Amino acid sequence: METDATAALLPTTYELVIENRVVNYCLYGPQDGTPVISHSGSPGTRWKRPNIVSAIERSGVRMLVHDRPGYGGSTRQVGRRVADAAEDACRLADALGWERFAVHGHSGGGPYALACAALLPERVTRCAVGAALAPSHAAGVDFFGRLDPRRGQSFRLALQGEEKLRPFMVEGAASIMAKIAAGGPEMLPEPGQPAPPEQARAIDDPAAMARLRATFADSLDGLIDDQFAAIHPWGFDLADITRPVGIWHGSHDTRMPRAHSDWLTAHIPTAERFDYEGWHVPSDDVFGEIFTWLRL
Repeated sequence: METDATAALLPTTYELVIENRVVNYCLYGPQDGTPVISHSGSPGTRWKRPNIVSAIERSGVRMLVHDRPGYGGSTRQVGRRVADAAEDACRLADALGWERFAVHGHSGGGPYALACAALLPERVTRCAVGAALAPSHAAGVDFFGRLDPRRGQSFRLALQGEEKLRPFMVEGAASIMAKIAAGGPEMLPEPGQPAPPEQARAIDDPAAMARLRATFADSLDGLIDDQFAAIHPWGFDLADITRPVGIWHGSHDTRMPRAHSDWLTAHIPTAERFDYEGWHVPSDDVFGEIFTWLRL
C-alpha cells in the first residue's frame, strides 16, 4: 500500500458505500466541466497517469474514475455481471448531483461503458469506447484466441473457474512487476511496439509505483472477476443503445484485434467509427479528441 508521502502525490480518493460495498473513486478536470464517468481497462486503477490527467483537463470534462469491485479499495462483488456497472454509475452520479453524464471505457472497460449507454438512456448523453472488447459469442471474432495469446488464455482458463485462472493471472502480474523492478517504464510497450527512447524508470517515481502496485500487486480480484464477466452474458442488448456511441481503434493495436471494434460498430445502431494512427493505448492527443467528443 502507498505511504503517507506517496499518497500526497496522488489525487484525493473518495468513498461511496453501495449496499455495504465500498466504491473508491477520484475526480479529474475542471469542476464545471462536462460530467463523465470513465471505466478503466482490465486491469486499471482510479489513479490516472499525469499525461491522461492533462488530456482530461485540456478537454474540459469533469471525469470520475472509480475502481470497479475488487480493484483498489473497492469491495469485491463475486459474480458481478457487466450490466451491474450501470447501477454503480447511477449511484456515483447521484452522489455528485449529476443528472446527466457521458461515459467512457477503454479496452476491457469498454463493455461497462456500453452497459451504461444501453441501460441508462435517460441519463447517459454519449458513450466513447476505445479498442473495446466484444462479447464472447460475437460471430467472426476469435475471442478465445486473440492476437495477444496470454489474453486469450486467460479467458479460456476463466471457463474452468477461479482455481485455474488465478495462478495464471498471478504469474502474469509478477512478470510485469519484475520488468518494472529491472528498470522498465510505467507503460511497457505492447507486442511489436518499439520502445520510445529515454523513458523514465517507474521505480524512480513513487506515484507511478503506487499506480502499478494497485493494478498488478495489491489485489487481482477485480481483474479475475473482469474475466468472468467478459465471458458470460453481459446482461443487456447492444441493439437497445440509443445514445451516440464513438468507437476508436488504433492502426497498430496488437492487443485487441480490429474484429472486436468492427463487430461492435456493426451491432450498435448509433455507432460512429474513428480509426487513429497508433497502438492499443492512444496518444495524449487522441485521448484529448475522445474526451472532447464526449462534450458534443
